[in-house]
Amino acid sequence: MVAYKIRYTPAAQKDMEDIWDGVFEVSYDFDTADKYVDDLADEIAKKKKAPMSGIPLYYRGLFTGFYSVNFKAYKAFYRINGNCMEVIRVLLAKMDYMKVLFGESE
Repeated sequence: MVAYKIRYTPAAQKDMEDIWDGVFEVSYDFDTADKYVDDLADEIAKKKKAPMSGIPLYYRGLFTGFYSVNFKAYKAFYRINGNCMEVIRVLLAKMDYMKVLFGESE
């Protein structure tokens, strides 16, 4: 089995930077912020060999083509594009991520 490549969209890269900033703001510790974001990226990377093992995302009863990975307070949303896992967004699980992803609430 070949591992998929992982690509972060610009929005997902910004999300990861914002998460780092948020952790640093609370901890005032570079190492803690680095470790949190690294652990989050590692959790996403665990799906490289079986990306369809993520949590499928349904909207109004239909599969959206998105999968998610949970890590602490966050959900990373990705889709499979050829041999690539495309990480679209990394959002707080408690936010209205459906609105962020699809532009409206369910």
